[in-house]
Amino acid sequence: MTNSPERGMQADDLLREVRRIQIRTNRMVDEVLGGEYHSAFKGRGLEFSEVREYVPGDDIRTIDWNVTARMGDPYVKRYVEERELTILLLVDVSDSMSFGSDDRLKRESLAEMAALLGFSAIKNNDQIGMVAFSDRIVEYVPPRKGVSSVLRMVRDLLDIRDGGGTRISVVLEHLLAIQKRRAVVFLISDFHDTAFEQPLKLAAVKHDLIPVRIAAGGELNPPPGRIMTRPLEDGRPRMLDFSSFRNREKFRSALKAHYRKLDIQFRRQGLDSIEVTAGGDMYRAFRRFFDMRKRRLVR
Repeated sequence: MTNSPERGMQADDLLREVRRIQIRTNRMVDEVLGGEYHSAFKGRGLEFSEVREYVPGDDIRTIDWNVTARMGDPYVKRYVEERELTILLLVDVSDSMSFGSDDRLKRESLAEMAALLGFSAIKNNDQIGMVAFSDRIVEYVPPRKGVSSVLRMVRDLLDIRDGGGTRISVVLEHLLAIQKRRAVVFLISDFHDTAFEQPLKLAAVKHDLIPVRIAAGGELNPPPGRIMTRPLEDGRPRMLDFSSFRNREKFRSALKAHYRKLDIQFRRQGLDSIEVTAGGDMYRAFRRFFDMRKRRLVR
């Protein structure tokens, strides 16, 4: 599904950047993250296999009461591990991804993140898809296996210029409508939005939902002067005057308070979140996340 987003980069520049990201992320997946990804999500899904007669020691919670009533003897449902996963990236491509002194670096980080997760997925025989969003659904890449699907996502994330605001509720409601089976969902955004608690709660129940907050370098320390940015009150771009220390402190305090509320909201829903700074070491951030997931699974 595509709503004809605007395109930004020249074709030759785009191909060179896609190739650079492919080489870098493939190497990191092979050397650092491939095994970590597998361990972090092993056993995350169960698939129904069969119904069989109850034997002493079976968990009574697995009893199939309908079959038991028909047969007159207790029967249980048997499940097997579903190793093949569906990974879905919900990626914010609003114009906040093109604001600030690190605008291109922020967009590159989105594309590199998609490549990192995409190549990790296909290395483990999982399928991966993407929903790009702003205040609307911009593009949908259905979950598939294969390098070509990952490269398409990387190319589009580098190239799309949507121009809209950020409405996370839109993409979460779209997720609930299109993805009926449980999936591992990475919600990647700067979260310059405040009204999405209910769809977040519903999506967290149905899917393994992982918020990834991406910040621009120096976001909490705007330089003095007049800067075009996106206040949290309404999410629309406007010129803000950071010439005075008081204005910079007011902006910094509002942003910190917003991030604290986000953290509380994620913890309330039992979500593991990841924080990445554009231009920073995202591989370290994801490795810490995978390590944490792996330790939890072996407890």
